Amino acid sequence: MDNVTLPEHPIFNVVAEAAAELGVDAYVIGGFVRDLVLKRPSKDIDVVCVGDGIALASQVALKLPHRPKVSIFKNFGTAMLRAGEWEVEFVGARKESYREHSRKPEVEQGTLDDDLHRRDFTINALGISLNKENYGTLIDAFDGVKDMRRQIIRTPLEPGITFSDDPLRMMRAIRFASQLGFDIDPDTFDAIIDNKERIKIVSQERITDELNKIILSPTPSYGFKLLFASGLLHLIFPKMVELQGVETINGNSHKDNFYHTLQVLDNVAQVSDDLWLRWAAIMHDIAKPDTKRFSPKVGWTFHGHEDRGARMVPKLFRDLKLPLNEHMKFVQKLVRLHLRPIALVKETVTDSAIRRLLFEAGDDIDALMKLCRADITSKNDNKVKRYLQNFDKVEKRLVEVEESDKLRNFQPVITGEVIMETFGLKPSKTVGDLKEVLTEAILEGKVKNEYDEAFTFLLARGEEMGLRQGHSSNNNE
Repeated sequence: MDNVTLPEHPIFNVVAEAAAELGVDAYVIGGFVRDLVLKRPSKDIDVVCVGDGIALASQVALKLPHRPKVSIFKNFGTAMLRAGEWEVEFVGARKESYREHSRKPEVEQGTLDDDLHRRDFTINALGISLNKENYGTLIDAFDGVKDMRRQIIRTPLEPGITFSDDPLRMMRAIRFASQLGFDIDPDTFDAIIDNKERIKIVSQERITDELNKIILSPTPSYGFKLLFASGLLHLIFPKMVELQGVETINGNSHKDNFYHTLQVLDNVAQVSDDLWLRWAAIMHDIAKPDTKRFSPKVGWTFHGHEDRGARMVPKLFRDLKLPLNEHMKFVQKLVRLHLRPIALVKETVTDSAIRRLLFEAGDDIDALMKLCRADITSKNDNKVKRYLQNFDKVEKRLVEVEESDKLRNFQPVITGEVIMETFGLKPSKTVGDLKEVLTEAILEGKVKNEYDEAFTFLLARGEEMGLRQGHSSNNNE
């Protein structure tokens, strides 16, 4: 067995000493070892001991100078503590057996060999000894290091059994392939195809957690292509699968919106690691299958897909168990607005159109522009270059108008309260109408968003509507 140089950190020696004091063997195992071999940064350490993992954690805590708190999870037989920026989890070696309708195994104490056999992939079935007689020795029972060199994802045991026992491992296989840029071994991938229906016993929360990790990988399209080819995507996100395909009528074809979406997602991934901006890329054209129409005069159209898509976002988030909070509203807003900047790519763009976009996008204007740049995809490089140059002009105008008018997240200086006080009104449609008219006038550039000018405009419009300034009109107080 090869030796591995552990990072310079006292935690490893402390664990080794604590294990020796308790008379148990201990090993660093799993993902930390994989990342060490791949020279990837990792601060999560899994320690397996052939004995009581919780007792080992408690002994380690006593030996560390800062005496960290030990979090104990009795149901799982695990314990966790923090050592500076490192998070260390302890567990006793175990072997597992599975029932057909559950991915939760029956667990009993086992040997190190048992523990390595229950690991999902060979690249994770690695250990490093912390024992005095062979400290630092790499334990690689399934040629995981060789698979890393070959850049292969492979299961230690027969893959059909591995995936049938715990179907979430199918998502994890694709996630690791996407994160690391590895291939999935052909037999392993065939087993994913054969067992894909088993994903139905996994909770949506677990599925979505893996999906988010795929989305956050360097080239997320790779993970989605694997999900699609395996048939898993059809089960976990059928609305996205509906984007796939090209229809041709009278020689007119539309683009394949599935692969276009993946290109947009990759383009966004090159400029942002924001998960929710990446979700906006995934959903920006999600309503195209529902809005697709063919006209002999104009060909294929997808009119209103941005509004329809925005209305679909909340249900999609609910189905995927994504958060129904400001992240959902952010994605919804970007889906609704994603065509607006593209419509401004003209020489005749008006300041009022720029003002409206700034007003509606607010603080999300920068994210929206990233999405819209990413949405410019074509096999014609000159066409893409020309569009992006026009986008540069639009962004320049956005900066100029924003600096002069301060319209990002603007609110009219005349509030609903001022309108009610001025005309002696109670909350009503009239108040809303007046506020909307004033907002429109400011966006059109007819009125500056300054109190005196806006108030004069308000009085004039009120008079046109038959309203008179009431006794409470001293609004400058």
